[in-house]
Amino acid sequence: MTDVTYTEATDPETRRQDGRHVPGWGADLDPADRPAYPKERTPPRLDNVHWQSPAAQRNRHGIVVLHSNERPGLTPIYGTSTPPRGLSGLLRRLAFRYSENDLRHWLVLLAADRVNVGEGLLDDLAHGHLPNLYREMGGPAEWRHNRTGLMKKALVAGMVAGVAVYLLRRRGR
Repeated sequence: MTDVTYTEATDPETRRQDGRHVPGWGADLDPADRPAYPKERTPPRLDNVHWQSPAAQRNRHGIVVLHSNERPGLTPIYGTSTPPRGLSGLLRRLAFRYSENDLRHWLVLLAADRVNVGEGLLDDLAHGHLPNLYREMGGPAEWRHNRTGLMKKALVAGMVAGVAVYLLRRRGR
């Protein structure tokens, strides 16, 4: 076995911290070699922006309450693909009472999305449309691209359903 003497050049910890062993390390140390150098400023300045804010969108769906309480006012343009209504709308209004850095904000929004799915299913049934849940939830794509995962999900769902049936029957005795 040979005795290895570590010097500053061969010490792995020094090499890891230094970075000179990496090909191309330090290529942008010279400001002239940086792609954005002539216009690069720290922090970037926004004093030369010549942009006019668009006219505010007309509010038809009560979206005013559904904006971050960390920003003054509503953005001029916003989406209204799913206006707040029903129980999911109430949950969304509740979520926007909390700051965006509060976990309750995001958890209530997730719950509102799930409730909105249920409301959509009930709305479909009320209008006489029987939803094809397998197709609408991506079943054919799952079968095509992730058969093993789909089989595992089906097996787990079958086991959960079996246990539920067993417990309900046992409870009825």
